[in-house]
Amino acid sequence: MATVQSQKKALRKSMAVILRSLSPSDIQEQSQMITSRVLSSTFFRRSKNISCYLNMPTGEVDTSVLVSEILRAGKTLFVPRIDSAGDGRMDFLKVYEDADLRTFSSGLWGIREPELDYRGEKRSNVFDESTEQLDMILVPGVAFDRSLSRLGHGKGYYDRFINAYTSPGTGGTRKKPLLVALALREQVLEAGQVPTAAHDWRMDVIVSSDGIIDGEEAAR
Repeated sequence: MATVQSQKKALRKSMAVILRSLSPSDIQEQSQMITSRVLSSTFFRRSKNISCYLNMPTGEVDTSVLVSEILRAGKTLFVPRIDSAGDGRMDFLKVYEDADLRTFSSGLWGIREPELDYRGEKRSNVFDESTEQLDMILVPGVAFDRSLSRLGHGKGYYDRFINAYTSPGTGGTRKKPLLVALALREQVLEAGQVPTAAHDWRMDVIVSSDGIIDGEEAAR
């Protein structure tokens, strides 16, 4: 395990250098291509309830247009919120409209987050009994490879969330949502280059500016 963790740390360090070298215009251009690929995909059309991250100021795919288009398409959108004052858990809370989205202020790492309430009422959470099954999670990361492995930032937010969401002890067994990674081309490595541990969830799909990698391609 120590070896895997040291490998992950080394890869995060080398990826940070690469991502810092990308110009804002390059990231925007790639983000536009990735947004188009997601919106035109079959898995997007089939999904009704979608979670999408709100991006950090630098170093990852910009989702600002994508989240607005999810709402415009009539889908139900959830975005992450970290309980930084409590147990560090990540929840997904509902976004009600584009105007709601525009009110979010920056939280941890400069990432915009929703308030717990909306218009005086508790904001819906994906764990609420009244909330329908989450169909898809659009996932960020530091690096991915063509075998669909993911390297996160090391905090374990997504792995812990998926475990909790699909666990029978959290309000009933839910199906695992489709896990779709959004990646700049520089974040996509050859198969086997992302070190993984037993608890790491593998992606179902990776969408980059160069194309879509799914399970069929990963099995080749």
